[in-house]
Amino acid sequence: MKKLVILTGAGMSSESGIRTFREAGGLWEEYDVTEVASPMGWWKNQDLVLRFYNERRSQLAACEPNEGHKGVAALEKYFDVHVITQNIDNLHERAGSTKILHLHGELTKARSTADPSLIYEIGYKEIKPGDTCQKGSQLRPHIVWFGEAVPMMEEAVQITSAADIFVVIGSSLNVYPAASLLEYAPQNASLWLIDPNDVIIPAYRKVEVIRAKASGGVRILKERLTKHS
Repeated sequence: MKKLVILTGAGMSSESGIRTFREAGGLWEEYDVTEVASPMGWWKNQDLVLRFYNERRSQLAACEPNEGHKGVAALEKYFDVHVITQNIDNLHERAGSTKILHLHGELTKARSTADPSLIYEIGYKEIKPGDTCQKGSQLRPHIVWFGEAVPMMEEAVQITSAADIFVVIGSSLNVYPAASLLEYAPQNASLWLIDPNDVIIPAYRKVEVIRAKASGGVRILKERLTKHS
């Protein structure tokens, strides 16, 4: 069974109603990213950061996986599918995908500010000031903020390096180090991009482009991949 590695970005979940940062009308127009998604913002105003992610968590509870998420899960019938996602939602899990690596953390988890190894499942509950870990330290969102290391990147590189097929869905390929994963796909791997927008891709790699949103694009991808498998 061929190894299919799929990198998903904000465009994967936008059809489910998850608000993105970068698009017109996105969260960056309402919030300064340094205020809500950086260590500096956290230490400056923890109440604001907690409120921001509590709102995101509440929004996620009301969203459902779209046909793109479900289509990715269905590909497991034909391939050894590994999802590497830049998204912090749990829509891939809820759609039925079984091998998911979250590069930028998970919205439904909290972790200790003193000990990053202390991670807690919180579902859609709020994190409030005064909520602490077992060591007495304030809990924070289990999110990789701008300026922080991406601890799952090494594992993502290992997965990508063994791909027979590598697909990017709904990612602008502007956020590093995630955007560099395309470079780690083997030279003989089949490369695909699903996005309705223009995405800059290396000229020296042959990439099949499906200009569509996630739901329609995954349906087309399945038709093309299974036809040749």
